[in-house]
This record gives sequence, C-alpha cells and structure tokens, in this order.
Amino acid sequence: MRSDLLGPADVRRLAGELGLRPTKRLGQNFVHDPNTVRRIVTAAGLTDDDVVVEVGPGLGSLTLALLPACARVLAVEVDPVLAARLPATVADRAPGLADRLDVVEGDALRVTLDTAPTSLVANLPYNVSVPVVLHLLATLPSLRSALVMVQAEVADRMAAGPGSRVYGVPSVKIAWYADARRVATVPRSVFWPVPNVDSALVRLTRREPPPGDRDAVFGLVDAAFAQRRKTLRAALAGWAGSAARAGGLLERAGVDPGTRGEQLSVADFARVASATLD
Repeated sequence: MRSDLLGPADVRRLAGELGLRPTKRLGQNFVHDPNTVRRIVTAAGLTDDDVVVEVGPGLGSLTLALLPACARVLAVEVDPVLAARLPATVADRAPGLADRLDVVEGDALRVTLDTAPTSLVANLPYNVSVPVVLHLLATLPSLRSALVMVQAEVADRMAAGPGSRVYGVPSVKIAWYADARRVATVPRSVFWPVPNVDSALVRLTRREPPPGDRDAVFGLVDAAFAQRRKTLRAALAGWAGSAARAGGLLERAGVDPGTRGEQLSVADFARVASATLD
C-alpha cells in the first residue's frame, strides 16, 4: 500500500484550510518535498514490525511516508489544530493505512505513550530537538534506533566525538544512550516557511551505557563544560568541593587533571563519577 504524499501546493492548501501561520515558538517548518520524506524513511531503515514514534508530525508530510514502511506510527503533536486534522489527512491520502496511525496530542517532553515504540523518526522542532531526543531515549527503553532531522549545527554537536571543537554536553549525554552519526544534509529549500539554516539527518543506534549512575555522570558533564576553557581540575572544583579533591578524583580515575572536558569520552566521565564512590 502506498500513500499520496504532500507536495508544496498541498502543504499550503492544508495550512490555508486550517488558518495556520507557522510559529517560531513551536519551531514549525513543514517539509513539502516528497523526495525528502522518502529519503528520511529510507535512512531510518525501518522494518514491517517497527512501531515508530514521530514527534511534531505537523501537516503529515513525513507521517504519510512512514505509514507504509512500518507497523504503526504514534504521532505526538502539541498543536491541537494539527493533531485534530492529521487523521483526516491520512484517511484521505492513505485510506488503506489509516488504522496504523495513533495521534497523541501533547508535549513530547511530558506525554505518556500506551504503546512501546521501537524507533523514533521525526523532523524535530529546532528549539527543543536535543531535550526531546534525550527525554525519549531516557523514558522509552524500547527505542532501538532513531533518525531525526535537526538544525545542521545541532546535528554536528549530537554526533561529535571527543576532541572535536563542537563536542559538548549534548554529545556526551547522547553517547550515554546511543551511537550517533550524521548521515545527510537537508537543504532549507524543502521547508515552508524556509528557515535561515540548513538541516541534517542524525542516525542513533541504541547501545548499553557505560557502568555508573546516569544522574551522577550527567551532573559531572554539566560541571565540566560549564567552564570548558579551564582544565578539569579547575572546572570541577565546585563539583568536587575543591580543586585539590577534583585533581585527586581525576587521577584515581586515570584522567590527567590538566586536560579539558572536550577530551573525555562518556566512558571517561563515568569513571570519574564512579571515583567519588571509592
């Protein structure tokens, strides 16, 4: 079964029918290029058994491409007007697939799902992309993979490894849950309204986290990057109670106190956090 995908004229017509004016507050930039949504679904590597959670389906461009590729789509939409319209759009353009769609109205950072999704595939609002990814990875252990479209600069940070100039808090926290890889760039021309930046696709594959307490590790990561130009001995002085104690903990974990946070992997941070318990 196939879906009749939305093109530029369809997106504008639907928006007009709803009296919709995309807002920056909700990060609304709607994809209107069928080839782009097909590309996203292909990159997601879905199987017929996958249950997909899509955050911010908007007018349904990506939803229509997802439905033929998986068992079910859980579409989480914060805008009540868009949430109410989506089932009708799917019934009209993919009538044989309408029973695969569940629309959940609510904020993705707070919503509860009754079905356990196996994959996250979404064109995420720029202003909440990293918090949404981290929240869903933390609260939905059933998620095995994700393919998200985010601002290109954010994609670089999400996928960065130790030593990169853009490696930071999002890089380390995402690495706790998954391997992240930037897989493609998406031009701004495929969106309406056209954003001021390019986008990119990031592929996440769930893996086992390193040993340790996640909250303790994340607190350490926040402290290390709050003053990223300082050595870890200095940057972690407040976290450890003193620079001397920070240096001792770092040495106990096998980390040079003179290095900086951007040189440490998530496993390194986990060792330092665990050193406080020894």
